Amino acid sequence: MTVNLSESGAEQTVPVEEGAGQLADLAENISSVFFGKSRVVRWTLASVVARGHILFEDVPGVGKTTLALAMAKSLGLSFQRIQFTSDLLPSDILGVSVYSAKSGEFSFRPGPIFSGLVLADEINRTTPRTQSALLEAMSEGSVSVDDQTRALPEPFIVVATQNPLDHHGTYPLPESQLDRFMLRLSIGYPGGDVERAILMERSFREPVEELEAVLDADQLRRLQYTAAQITVDESVVDYILKIVEETREHPRIRIGISTRGALAAVRMVRSIALLEGRDYAIPDDAREIIVPCLAHRLSLKSGNQDQAGAEALVESIVAEVEIPT
Repeated sequence: MTVNLSESGAEQTVPVEEGAGQLADLAENISSVFFGKSRVVRWTLASVVARGHILFEDVPGVGKTTLALAMAKSLGLSFQRIQFTSDLLPSDILGVSVYSAKSGEFSFRPGPIFSGLVLADEINRTTPRTQSALLEAMSEGSVSVDDQTRALPEPFIVVATQNPLDHHGTYPLPESQLDRFMLRLSIGYPGGDVERAILMERSFREPVEELEAVLDADQLRRLQYTAAQITVDESVVDYILKIVEETREHPRIRIGISTRGALAAVRMVRSIALLEGRDYAIPDDAREIIVPCLAHRLSLKSGNQDQAGAEALVESIVAEVEIPT
């Protein structure tokens, strides 16, 4: 199954079995410094392969930064962390043109957004104007500054974080911004044995700093192209569409899942299949990712956008939709 893709030119896919092996090596490398959260690592990898961005909604200190940095190092990607604050400006993210008196010309100085993996830390602490600076980058893989459109590195991944418990001085992400994230995940506290191992093994130096790359950007692109070729049967698409339609008709939901959200679910299904070493998707692939992929895209009539409530609502809808065989 090694074929050229018309959209990628000279880029090629890899055999599915080889791709699954590469992803297994990648997961093992990340898990060597990010303990006890194999499902979070699995879904994060699936999102990256599906060309998606990830929102971690969790309390501080559970490893969000460690996971993002481990991902960047394992993939050999450039990494930038942006601390979002109330006084952060769009130019602080995108970059700015600076005039040189010596040359008499303006030169563009790129901002931290021009990195392979960008950690947008506490994204809901900055103003909507600054939040919106990420929209074009996340949707198009480019940014417009001074009437010029500049391409971002490929692959380009945004990992954003927000604290669900601290609402003072925050600006909730609008639906249009949330819809750009492939997944919303919660890491949670580690188990007792895992936390004990962390306390015993960690010294003054973080082991993630010494992590070696397992893949490079070109290999990741090939995995992304390979995932795009995974076969998704009509029955799997119909299953996803049935859930999407139910969200649009549910009495507790103001705005249901968009077409973008449905497309994101199909892309995630393909990535999960590749992780499993299959060149075809099955309904269980959709069942696995439907909640973290769709719940954050809902707009509830109650106005309560908490993660647990939205996920429970999607779970109740999924429970009523028959899984195709």
